[in-house]
Amino acid sequence: MSELTELKCEACNIDAPLVSAEEMPALLKDIPQWRKVTRDGIDQLEREFTFRNFKLAWAFANQVAELAEQEGHHPAILLEWGKVTVTWWSHKIKGLHKNDFICAAKTDGIVPE
Repeated sequence: MSELTELKCEACNIDAPLVSAEEMPALLKDIPQWRKVTRDGIDQLEREFTFRNFKLAWAFANQVAELAEQEGHHPAILLEWGKVTVTWWSHKIKGLHKNDFICAAKTDGIVPE
């Protein structure tokens, strides 16, 4: 498990710094199953999680939602039969902040009930 999981999200203001091009490779290395995607010019972190059925996917999505509430940072969660896609980015700064990497790492640590 990454050291990112030991960190807590910090409040992100409109002037908070985006993750720099220099910081990006090291942070992505800590969450190797996530991919950086760009939508509407906004960098985001995304990962698909697969499950045997809808109920397991639903339980996982609920746990991600609980994590989001605990961290005060909220992702897009797409729930489908046997699959959950989680996308983290910082809405206020329209890109990636260290908070997104922290939450991605913590998402990896969720074990469905």
